[in-house]
This record gives sequence, structure tokens and C-alpha cells, in this order.
Amino acid sequence: MTPSAKLTRSLIDVAMGRAHADLVIRHGQWVCVQSGEIIDGTDVAIVNGRVAFVGWDASHTVGKNTIVIDARGKYLVPGLLDGHMHVESGMVTVTEFVRAVAPRGTTGMFIDPHEIANVFGLRGVKLMVDEAQKQPIHVWVQVPSCVPSAPGFETPGASITPDDVAEALTWPGVIGLGEMMNFPGVAVGDAKMLAEMASTHAANKTIGGHYASPDLGLPFHGYVAGGAEDDHEGTRAEDAIARVRQGMKAMLRYGSAWHDVATQVKAITKNKLDPRRFLLCTDDSHAQTISHEGHMDRVLRHAIAEGLNPMTAIQMCTINTAEHFGLTREMGMIAPGRWADILLVDDLRDFRAEIVIARGQVIAQKGKWTTDLPVVSYPKWAINSVNLKRELKADDFILNVDEKKMKVRANVIGVIENQAPTRHLTFEIEPVNGEIRADMTRDIAKIALVERHKGTGAVTLGLVSGFGFTRKCAIASTVAHDSHHMIVVGTDDASMAAAANSLARSGGGQVVVIDGKVRAQVELQIAGLMSTERADIVAKKALSVLEGFVNCGCELNNPNMQLSLLALVVIPELRISDLGLVDVTNFKFIPVLE
Repeated sequence: MTPSAKLTRSLIDVAMGRAHADLVIRHGQWVCVQSGEIIDGTDVAIVNGRVAFVGWDASHTVGKNTIVIDARGKYLVPGLLDGHMHVESGMVTVTEFVRAVAPRGTTGMFIDPHEIANVFGLRGVKLMVDEAQKQPIHVWVQVPSCVPSAPGFETPGASITPDDVAEALTWPGVIGLGEMMNFPGVAVGDAKMLAEMASTHAANKTIGGHYASPDLGLPFHGYVAGGAEDDHEGTRAEDAIARVRQGMKAMLRYGSAWHDVATQVKAITKNKLDPRRFLLCTDDSHAQTISHEGHMDRVLRHAIAEGLNPMTAIQMCTINTAEHFGLTREMGMIAPGRWADILLVDDLRDFRAEIVIARGQVIAQKGKWTTDLPVVSYPKWAINSVNLKRELKADDFILNVDEKKMKVRANVIGVIENQAPTRHLTFEIEPVNGEIRADMTRDIAKIALVERHKGTGAVTLGLVSGFGFTRKCAIASTVAHDSHHMIVVGTDDASMAAAANSLARSGGGQVVVIDGKVRAQVELQIAGLMSTERADIVAKKALSVLEGFVNCGCELNNPNMQLSLLALVVIPELRISDLGLVDVTNFKFIPVLE
């Protein structure tokens, strides 16, 4: 008899009362996402980590060794699933991310580790896959598709080839292809992109999407025809509507800095589209957010506050997500044969998990862990990734211009609060002694990308507006999507050099320098992206960095997330890479000064 047959036999025997359950939940209100009902007085019997029986009375499944939980009328909700996210954005390891979010009700995550892939390639992905397999909740991995995200426009620390993708798709725990960020490449039929998608189709796995353009004309239709099955980059109701009509799943994201639910949810609440093709996700969540505000529970509360019926919102991060990845036989609902991932919740609108059950085990109560997490060690190569050619000086951040010019026209990156896209701004600037300086009166700061993978010594300079700095300061980060060089923004050249050198000494992270002194720092030794410390400690340090932004005069929500995306050369309109300033709308390099 196969293991599957043995499992089926045990489920049948418990359901029929011929064997006893391991765990029984009694007297709950069943949030039955598969039928859209809430059913009072429901019992659930669990054996070998899976649901065997759901009904009015499970007393026939109770034996002397059965653990019985009296729900006392609490709602029984399927565990929440995050359909698209990057663990590295939390600045913590897979284990520490799970530590922070599972007690809040997240029992399944679909992660795309393309951040570590841009630093270490396939061996970095394998590091994440192996750790994901050890977790007490479900952590599925999508193979990064675009490393680099835009060939010819940036230089990553490593790359992922179609052969790498084909290999990784055979690994246990790999669910599909990560977000296909090179949407122009797909539209023109790029051979590498098509090969990766063909391998995914052949493996009968899901292709993640990323169409970061407002153009819903032929490029969009070409992208959809390429095979991407979902998209989280929409920011408008018409974006969500177009994706769903074309057969994609619209992923409405609510992370630390990307707040795209409120506008797109109107496709359901106003335009009355069927919600079955909509998912909720986080994409990027900062350590401080997941530790203090929540994860998918936070997204749920927000979506409901924006007008979604609680049942609909819950379906969008349970059964809809499971269906998208072909996993409804395994999860996404409370039903026989599925993993027993169940939350006990008092209030569906003010969603807070009182008890979290994952794979049939009570893992948390009232936000506190009741079981152990794996202990994971990391190889030396993973914690040695910041390689500068030399110590940087203030002169490295001088933006020179022809001394004969009285005025120059500058192309400036414009930050948009709570959104991933930027604006392409232009300013007339008067040089001072042959150089362009930051201008706090007009909210113009300097931005630099420092090459940190190969130690070439290259420093690319540009200008940015939107941070609102009012002091001599600089903030540096080795979290700089997607190639993750060192990104530095500031109003003072000496402070920018001090910030960069501090990160080099610490092995990566984020640092705030004000008036030449380090005022806040979070160390991220693993690939320059993740800390070796616990999530709560990282959250405190990350919060100090956010406070450092405030002390510099910045009033943006989660500005470190905004900073981290200013080098992402696949999202319009203007970005900086190690190769220069990129006009992403037209995919071409342009000068900083004209």
C-alpha cells in the first residue's frame, strides 16, 4: 500500500469513527470559502496533519488521546496564503520571516527569491529552497526568471539561465516561475524569456507575471500571450480589469510601501467583476511592518476596510490563491483531505488569529509560538558579498559639469509615495564651481549606485527628488532591487562616502549618516539582504533607520522601500543602474545633465 493510500485509509477511518483523530476542534463557525457560507456549530477532526471530517458533531472521532479544542463560537478560517512575496524584503531569513508572520495567521507563502539570485545565482536560490522545506508552514518557491531583470541595462552579481530554470523546476518545493519582469522582452519574443516560460509550461507549473506599464495596448496583449498567469504590478482599477478579462489573475498588493488595493478593488466593488480571479498579496514587506502591523492579516483588514465583503477578501487569500497554483487538493479551504491549516478568529473584520494550526499542529496562540522553529546555519560565501575596490571619498560623489555652463537641464528621478513607479522630472540647475550640488530648497538630492559585487570601483551618479531632506545627511543600502549594488542618497558628499564605507565594513545593510556621523544602522550580512538576527531585533534596527529618514526631514511612508527600488530598471519611468540613468518608458540610457 502506497503512503498516499495509507493516508487516505486513515482519513476514511477517522471520518467513519473507526479510528480516533489526533485533534478535534468543536463548536466553531466554519468559514466555508468553497461555498461562500459561514456555518455555525461545526466540528473539525484532524489526523496526520490533514482534515478527516467537517460537520455538526465529531464526537465519534474523539478518543482518549485526542486533543480537543473548544472554539466557543470562534470563526474557523483557512490559513492565509500570500501569493507573491519576497522574503528578502523583510531583511530576515526564511525562518525568521515565518517566525514573524505565522502567529498572525499566514500558513502559506509563495516566495520569489530573485533578490538573492541577483547576488549569488542558482546557489542562492537553492539556499532559500532548502530552508523553506524545513518550515512548520508551507513555503513554496518560484524560480527567479529575470536575473538580470533587464540585460544590458544593469550588471548583477550573478545570472540565471534557461538551463538553471529548467533544473530548479525539478526541485521539491518549487511551484513555478517567478515574476517575468522583462515584459518588453516577452513582447518582442526574446529567446531567453520564451525558453524559461516553455520549461515552466512543460513542467505544468505556474508562470508569475510582472507588467509594470500603464500601456494596455499591444505590448500588454503581447505580454499576456506570452503566458504570464498573474500580475501584481497594477495600480489602477483598469489594470485589474484588463488582466482579469485577459485570463490572468489580478494580484492586489498591500505591502509596506506599495498600496495598490484601494484603487484596484473597485474592479470588484464598483465594476462588479467576479472576485474569483483576484488575489491579495504583499510583494514586499519590511521587517518593522511584519513585526508590528502584520502580514496577510493586515492585508485582509485593509481590503475589508476598502469595501470588500469579509468572505470575498478571505477567499482572495485562501482558495483563490491555492487554485491559482494548482493546490486546492492540498490547501486553501477547510475540507477533508486538505492540510489542516486553520485559524480561530473572533472577528472577521478586525482579523486577528487567536490560535494558528498548521499541518494539524497548534503552532501559535495569541501571537506566541507554541512549537520550535528550525535552526539554520549559512555558508561563509553567503555572508561575504560586499566588495568595494577601495574606501570611498567625498570626491567620488561629485557630479561635475562643464564650468562654462551657467545652467544645465537635469533629468531627475521623482519618487511617488506608496507606489513602485517613479516620475521622470526635469529641473534647471545652476552649477557651483563646475559641479551640481544637492538643493534642499527644491528637494533635489544626489543618488549614487556603487558597484559592490566585483569590486570594480565604479560609482554612478544621478539626482532624485521626493525624499524631502532638510539636513546634511546620507542613507545607504545594499538592498537595491534588482541587482543589489549599493545605493546611496544624500545631500552631502562626505556623508554619502561615510555611509557607503560603513556598509562595506558591516557586510551590508542600511545605514543613516547625519552631519557625518552614523545615527542608525541595520546589518544584513547574508547577501547584503538579510540579517542573521531574529525578526524582532531586525525590526527594531530597521525602525531606527526609518526614524533616521525622519530625522533627515523625510516624511514619506516607508522611504527605505522607495529607496530600494530606485535602481529597478523594469519599472517606469526613470531609474539608475550601475551602467547609467535609464529611461524605462523607452528603455534607453539618458544623460543626467543636458
